[in-house]
Amino acid sequence: MHLVVDGYGADPSKLKDEDLIYRFLDDYPAAIGMTKIVPPQVYTYHGQTPEDWGVSGFVLIAESHISVHTFPDKGYVNIDIFSCKDFDAGSSLDDVKRTFSLPDARVWTLDRGLEFTQPREAYNGMVRERVGLTHSAPTA
Repeated sequence: MHLVVDGYGADPSKLKDEDLIYRFLDDYPAAIGMTKIVPPQVYTYHGQTPEDWGVSGFVLIAESHISVHTFPDKGYVNIDIFSCKDFDAGSSLDDVKRTFSLPDARVWTLDRGLEFTQPREAYNGMVRERVGLTHSAPTA
């Protein structure tokens, strides 16, 4: 499952707070039953357009990743929670809205990789995609 959130009207002080974003990325995997692989990475970016600056961060989890990209001067944030393990998208959206004081958000949930839910399916699918095969791998 992949939860994609575009948040509008966020509290600018929260969007520029590297510590808040770090804590969210550090704590949230465990809150949704995921396994953090490494500590989060969080950076402030200042580009050529002054109002496009912001804080970006991500954390790798065994199940995939969580990322945050903020634009404080625009009150805008992008958040992705991507996992091969199910989680409650509605509850996660509530957590994101509360963390960043979001009054408004556009939200998508995507089901990804469903055809590769079993090891044999994953192997067969990867082989077909990489070498263009149309038959299954031999059984073991």
